[in-house]
Amino acid sequence: MGSKFLKPGKVAIITRGRFAGKKVVIVKPHDDGSKSHPFGHALVAGIERYPLKVTKAHSAKKVAKRTKIKPFVKVVNYNHMMPTRYTFELDAIKTSVSTETFKEPSQREEAKKTIKKAFEEKHQAGKNQWFFTKLNF
Repeated sequence: MGSKFLKPGKVAIITRGRFAGKKVVIVKPHDDGSKSHPFGHALVAGIERYPLKVTKAHSAKKVAKRTKIKPFVKVVNYNHMMPTRYTFELDAIKTSVSTETFKEPSQREEAKKTIKKAFEEKHQAGKNQWFFTKLNF
């Protein structure tokens, strides 16, 4: 099964498990699998809690609270991802997430912090609007 379309930066939707229906961006695809995960999978960074809608009437404090994003990092089997036509610039994230990230919880936290910042900056800049909206179905 050649999945050439799962490239870094591609936005996908998780279809199974705890994060089902959440959007992720592929950081690093592994088509042939690895020792610990002997199947085609990808390292992904996604959004666990989406930012909420902001209106003019909201105070700065409220806006700050509503634009917060909670990210997650995960290794996901290709079978549990549905690729979309969207892509996402991820230079900031690439460096922070690697196979090593998953060995230490503290490293995971660090990676999440970097991702959170990157996501929030992107969201603030009004880029990738679709990625930051909750799936409706």
